Amino acid sequence: MYTETLSPSFSGMTFSQASELCFVKLKLLLLAIEVKPIDGGDTKISINPQSSKMPANTVGFFIAQSAEEVKRAWFYCKACHEDVKDENLIKKCKCKHLANKTGATPATPFSAALSKPLLNIKNSVMAKEENGSKPVMNGRLVPIGPNGLVDETYGGYHISYEVKKLMPTNKPADQQKNGKMEVGIADDQAKDFDFAKTEMKYDSTGMFHWTPARSIEDCILDRNQAAMTVLNGHVVVCLFADPDSPLIGLRNLVMPLRASNFHYHELKHVVIVGAVDYLRREWKTLQNLPKISVLNGSPLSRADLRAVNVNLCDMCVILSAKVPSNDDPTLADKEAILASLNIKAMTFGDIITNIESMGDSKDALNNMGDTTVKRPGPIYGTNVPMITELVNDSNVQFLDQDDDDDPDTELYLTQPFACGTAFAVSVLDSLMSTTYFNQNALTLIRSLITGGATPELEIILAEGAGLRGGYSTPDTLSHRDRCRVGQISLSDGPLATFGEGRKYQDLFVASLRNYGMLCIGLYRLRDAALTTVDATSKRYVITNPPFDFGLLPTDQVFVFIHWNKRQSTSQ
Repeated sequence: MYTETLSPSFSGMTFSQASELCFVKLKLLLLAIEVKPIDGGDTKISINPQSSKMPANTVGFFIAQSAEEVKRAWFYCKACHEDVKDENLIKKCKCKHLANKTGATPATPFSAALSKPLLNIKNSVMAKEENGSKPVMNGRLVPIGPNGLVDETYGGYHISYEVKKLMPTNKPADQQKNGKMEVGIADDQAKDFDFAKTEMKYDSTGMFHWTPARSIEDCILDRNQAAMTVLNGHVVVCLFADPDSPLIGLRNLVMPLRASNFHYHELKHVVIVGAVDYLRREWKTLQNLPKISVLNGSPLSRADLRAVNVNLCDMCVILSAKVPSNDDPTLADKEAILASLNIKAMTFGDIITNIESMGDSKDALNNMGDTTVKRPGPIYGTNVPMITELVNDSNVQFLDQDDDDDPDTELYLTQPFACGTAFAVSVLDSLMSTTYFNQNALTLIRSLITGGATPELEIILAEGAGLRGGYSTPDTLSHRDRCRVGQISLSDGPLATFGEGRKYQDLFVASLRNYGMLCIGLYRLRDAALTTVDATSKRYVITNPPFDFGLLPTDQVFVFIHWNKRQSTSQ
């Protein structure tokens, strides 16, 4: 992932036009751009923005093979390169706009560094003179409310209802209790809402779905209750933990699945199979997230796995909170690997028969989430979608019995990693070097993985306040309208025609123009060429395929899709 300033030739284009030009002409994948607010606030990263025109010197985020390739985005000149067919010939031209690259950061001379504080003071004074009586704080104009009073800000930064709620109210001294400031809901917020009639559906920042706190007892299912619930299209979390195991932060796993850019009916029910004594300690961070159930059992128990319909889940995540022994690192992942192999050895023919014969399961299914697709599950456990977390990279060799990889193969070259069935902590090591050279890359990756993060939410979680409910305002509701990663099938739906031997570039351009969807890769069957019984359902990811890459009807496409453009055909 690389960043580069877009050339002036991109100025005035929409993101879709710029992304299409980069892909077709420059053979680059443009994912996002830096956006500077009109009020002069901090820049933010916008992924596949919709309609706004791009100003000059916009910074873009690209996926490419090298930084050298990405320089084409800065060198591109419409006057000189419009008719160039070979992207490798797009070099620096003699036009004036390339005489001095504004995107580069020259080294600061010592004398200039000394004069910076004086320059800052001068700019501050000039800001006061230019703005007259307008208050300025931290170099920002402090917003003025309709009544002529200064709006609530903190150091010039706009703060949300959640942060205001933690601050003192502006009540007169005679209303303060015991001479102390009463902390509660800020006065301007109290006037705006009818608390009795307003229901909180999102957290105070509008980034995540929220529900009033529930006790863990209300969410515990026994084996019979789980079996009667007829779970389908859910997420099963198999958790190995002792009562005194260190907390692993399950909230960080569940929160992205509760992002507000999902509609409520699209939220997948999360069922955690593990020891309740450990989960009680984690529950404070999970109690405000909707659609969570707990089965007090063991991930190694087939009866418990059948009760939660592991064969009908959309994903089974296997985690361990136990501290690995220092004696033998190979044994660090023994339980996670055993649980994975145990599920793969199961068969589910009898379960499918029972589910198909149940006619009164509609109400139960409606309570558990999206029931638009009631699909039969796989007969064999090897086809259950699963991802296993490993402490030791070399243990990946034990996950797949049919895998021919050499035991000394690097993790990222193994079949389980390529197919997305194994994850190791060492994968995050590469982020460290990426962030060192490009600090914005981590912000973009976090936005994709966590479903969105705001400075306000960071403050709240850092202070240990946890997720708090917030009343829906136009400002917080607007946070729902952001991109998320989606998966589109080429076997049916609006993109089905592209699965019949068309090229990836045709799919990329049509998706962007007609649906505003940005294609970022394919999810292809490992044995797509085989039609025999030996073919498996395993898939692997092809990120940013070449423009002339051939498509298959069985392919699925990873896309960035907007919240308000997800129709039933594209789900």
